[in-house]
Amino acid sequence: MKVGDRAPEVLGYDQDGHEIKLSDYAGRKLVLYFYPKDSTSGCTAEACSLRDSYSELREAGYEVVGVSVDSAKSHQRFIEKNSLPFPLIADVDHKLVEKMGVWGEKSMYGRKYMGTFRTTFIISPDGIIEKVFTPKEIKTKEHAAQIL
Repeated sequence: MKVGDRAPEVLGYDQDGHEIKLSDYAGRKLVLYFYPKDSTSGCTAEACSLRDSYSELREAGYEVVGVSVDSAKSHQRFIEKNSLPFPLIADVDHKLVEKMGVWGEKSMYGRKYMGTFRTTFIISPDGIIEKVFTPKEIKTKEHAAQIL
């Protein structure tokens, strides 16, 4: 998905099994951020950046929702361990990562595998994608500042 596209209405289910819909955030901007894996160094740094600036993000009119293909149980541990104040969607069936175009072949140490590309979509109050932060643009420790 790209700038100007309408984001999907149904985003998925969070760590507690609640359905998350775009319309839940009507009238607010949504930071929908995709990350590869719970409790890895880069993903923890990114989540903590968003956590530490959460009140500033909310004051600026943003809501935050994270997405990875980890299980709800993994998300619960990640939220608890890092005191995250926002929901994490457990996209275990890869529906949202594929729909948003952030799932694909990656390579590490010469090994190829399928995974999530770290990507953040800023979605307008009326559901249109306003900005996309690509994997190369995202600075995990400063991501909240990049958004603000």
